[in-house]
Amino acid sequence: MKIGIIGVGAMGSVYAGLFAEAGHEVWGVDTWAAHVDAINRAGLRITGASGDNTSAIHATTNPGTVGPCDLVVIATKVADVAQAAHAALCMRNADTPVLTIQNGLGAIDALSRTIPAAHVLIGVAGGFGASIKAPGHAHHNGMELVRLGEHSGGRSDRLEQLAMLWQEAGFKAQCYDNIEQLVWEKFICNVSFSGPCTVLGKTVGEVLEDPHAWLVARGCGLEAFQVGRARGVAFSFNDAAEYIRDFGSRIPGAEPSMLQDHRAARRSEIDHINGMVPTLAAEIGLSAPVNETIVALVRALEAGFGADREKPVVTRP
Repeated sequence: MKIGIIGVGAMGSVYAGLFAEAGHEVWGVDTWAAHVDAINRAGLRITGASGDNTSAIHATTNPGTVGPCDLVVIATKVADVAQAAHAALCMRNADTPVLTIQNGLGAIDALSRTIPAAHVLIGVAGGFGASIKAPGHAHHNGMELVRLGEHSGGRSDRLEQLAMLWQEAGFKAQCYDNIEQLVWEKFICNVSFSGPCTVLGKTVGEVLEDPHAWLVARGCGLEAFQVGRARGVAFSFNDAAEYIRDFGSRIPGAEPSMLQDHRAARRSEIDHINGMVPTLAAEIGLSAPVNETIVALVRALEAGFGADREKPVVTRP
């Protein structure tokens, strides 16, 4: 199968590397020229929970050179999904499904403005803790589960075949009827660790071990949980704090991509993660003061950053 992956940052690289190891023709599209050059020169190295393997994939900064694919995966940050959707147009034929996998909220709406909803699939990846170690080299701390669903909900033969494709490449993958629920369950974990880890300069495990830091992270997550529940999200649990702690305990060494961005003096996707909580809360008459404070602190830190450096789009945890 020919698989195109738009955004071969940390997570996108893990997808690309494992699909290539499984024998698929993989094309990675990214704006980070040094990363693309390193992949084409020496292959894509993936280390961590899946082992230590270097795979040959095609990498390019120009999606127009890829040609039609059997599957297109968008693994960019939410803010880049609209641009990635246009790139996907020249990488698909009339029936090619487009699978979008992001942290935060807003990707589905951005993608659906360009790609017909009938061809959109949604993924939720959890427990990987991925990072870029050097151009052409990605590392991941875990390999928990890739949850897959149709944009419109329900099951389909296409969805079942997609899950099998991921499983055969070494991923744990499952199909779900209600993907919105899964997006929100991942979202509250992102909210809990992305902003707090960034402000405090701590890994996920360090936040869990510090009672003061955990109080902040827990507060962020519970606000997101309350907003989701008020908006009708059917969560699979009642104790959100326990769910968040369990999620974090599986990737203690992970550094959220937001923290990685700040260490490289890059602006983050705070508006699509912690920043979404007070925005959505206000729409239904609620407030989210912990997230508001975290967002203000992250924006204050970013005010001192210069222009974004050339970079991959990294997604985590």
